[in-house]
This record gives sequence, structure tokens and C-alpha cells, in this order.
Amino acid sequence: MLFILACHRDEPSSVQNEWFLNYPTQFPDPVFPSDNQPNSERIALGKKLFFDPLLSIDSSISCATCHQQNHAFANNDATSNGVFQRPGTRNVPALFNLAYQPAFLREASLPTLEMQILVPIQEHNEFNSNIVDIALKLKEIDWYDSMSRLAYQKPPDAFVITRAIAAFERTLLSANSKYDQVKAGNEQFTALEQKGYQLFANSLNCSKCHPEPFFTNFTAMNNGLYSIYDDPGRWRATGKAEDSGSFKVPSLRNIALTAPYMFDGSLSTLDDVLNHYSAGGKQGPHQNDLIKPFTLNAEDRQALITFLETLSDAIFIQNPHYQPDP
Repeated sequence: MLFILACHRDEPSSVQNEWFLNYPTQFPDPVFPSDNQPNSERIALGKKLFFDPLLSIDSSISCATCHQQNHAFANNDATSNGVFQRPGTRNVPALFNLAYQPAFLREASLPTLEMQILVPIQEHNEFNSNIVDIALKLKEIDWYDSMSRLAYQKPPDAFVITRAIAAFERTLLSANSKYDQVKAGNEQFTALEQKGYQLFANSLNCSKCHPEPFFTNFTAMNNGLYSIYDDPGRWRATGKAEDSGSFKVPSLRNIALTAPYMFDGSLSTLDDVLNHYSAGGKQGPHQNDLIKPFTLNAEDRQALITFLETLSDAIFIQNPHYQPDP
């Protein structure tokens, strides 16, 4: 299969590559949409679009502006500015293992990655653009038009743009942390990491919301961050009072790389996160019953954080397949 990489605005190139077919053995096989099965042409086009600021109304920012590889395709800002320095309203989520996720956005309100692509494009405080206008721009670039026809047998349009970016994002697989190497029998936890793992999996029941191997249960929950939420969370999509303040449970993979934390980036460190949960949350009206106070001594706290650090995937954040073409 030809893997087409656009190296410059006027000069795409081709190489032989099927790297994206190497799915993690510890994960189930991903299920892809029938109209967007992965192939090298689609992934190459989506990658090019992911890094192209042409998607924003003033060509000032791209998907990669906020989703940075060295931070597991998140960043270290509480919220990120969009076009014209308009302030963002939520913390940028990390992007990995998206092929396995059943719902998208912070409130888990969209069922497909293809649908999610439209949100930042049209959001006033993000790209503030129009996908029809973007398609018209792409059609004027000969090699974008050629790549689109190779990938989807049609010129660039809304279908092509959303499918191609989704195809690339589904290749963002993170499954090679120290934790994974320990589970595969290739490494061993230190005594402190092992103690932290036991606290995580057993004593503290963190795995109720963050089960292995994905370290998320993929649901939306109210974790008691506030007693009253300015951002209604999942309620915005469902209109149900019980969904007020509910947000998607994030994966803890690469958690040490993605500070600050929570849907609004209001907690700066993992210590802050542990303080929140050990206090039992703010006990608002819709807080999930699983959020209960607990006590950690200094050693236990350090052990738990040390274990969480074993979920960082250095290979993922250095993978050249996820970097912009030269």
C-alpha cells in the first residue's frame, strides 16, 4: 500500500508503509466505520490536514497547535486560545487510543470521531471556520485534490475532511509505557511503583472509573469538582438534571504529561488531584457515589503518583509517524 506523505505545499511524496496496522496486542481489535476503513492514503491526507492551519478562518492555528505530541496530544495550558486569541472554555483533551472510544467531546455527547472533527472547525472560540469554505480552499491546491481523490475517490469536501482527519487520529495509539512492559513480562515495577499499583487497583478502587487496560471506563461522570458547575457538562447534550456536571472520564495513560487536570484545567498537579479526591469532592447534588473521602500518608501518596508515572509512553510521544512531514 502506498503511504502518501505531503512534504510541501507543492510537492507530495510516497513511501511504502503499513505501520498503522500494528494494533496493541493487549487491546481488543478496533472497529472502524464502514465508510472510513483505514488505508495509507486516507491517513496521509488526514495527517496533512491535522497539521495545516488552513482549517482555521485566518490560517493561524491547526489541530496540532493545541494537540501537541510531547504532551500526548494535549498541552500544558488550562485552556487554549483559538483564532484572534479568543479564550477557550475547556481544557484540551489528550488524543490517543481514539479508535476504541465510544463517545467524544468532554461531555461524551458525540458518537463518532468523524462528527467530533466538525466541532473545533466551527466553534467560535476555536477555528471559527466553515468546512464548506475549507473544502473550496483545498480544491485549489492540486496535490490536496489529488490526495483526496486517491483516498476517497472524490475531490475535497466535508465528507473527505472529517473522514481523513479521523482516520489519522485513530492511528494515535499509546500502549508502550513501563506499565505495559511490566504486564508483558519485560520489566518489573520498583517496590514503590508496585505499592502504588496495589493502592490504585485495590485499596482505593481507582480502577472502578479507570479500569485497565485503557484506564478509563469511557463514561461521563460528575466527580464533585464543584458543588455548582458553571459548565453544565453532559446536561448540555441530554437536558437531564442528573447529567449536570458530568464529564467524560479521561484515561490515566500519559497522565504525568498532560497537566493541568480536569475539564477546565483547574487542578495544576497530580497532588492537587489527589487532594480533591481524598477530600471526597464538593458533595454537589449530582456527584457520583463512587467519589468518597480517603486518607493517604505521605509514602502512599508518593507511591500512587509514582505508579501513575509508569503510564507515560515515551515511544508514543516520540513516534515519527505522528510528526509533521518535513
